[in-house]
Amino acid sequence: MSNKPLINKFFDVFNQRDLQQLTALLEPEAEFYFPKTQPLIGRDRILKFLNLLFRQYPSLAFEIQRIIQQDDQAAVHWTNKGMNRRKEPYRNEGVTIFEIKDGKISYISDFFKDTERF
Repeated sequence: MSNKPLINKFFDVFNQRDLQQLTALLEPEAEFYFPKTQPLIGRDRILKFLNLLFRQYPSLAFEIQRIIQQDDQAAVHWTNKGMNRRKEPYRNEGVTIFEIKDGKISYISDFFKDTERF
């Protein structure tokens, strides 16, 4: 069974900054590993972090380049661009690893090229 629709939806609602829909996509005990931060364990902590990220980057949109899936895991190669709160342009490229459990995202780990800005 393909998890690509769930992954695509995650990035769509992320780009819309819709925390309510993101809530519905995440397991309550989901884990998020983001460069230069402590692990974020639990959906509520993840959503708080994303809310902070949205304030730091008022404009940030991801575009999926490819999804590689194996069973309930997927690696998503993406590019993004936007602007930070100081109105400076931002671009990056990376891979996010997802694990899916019972139709919801249970694990997210980001790897990206430019970590100096975070």
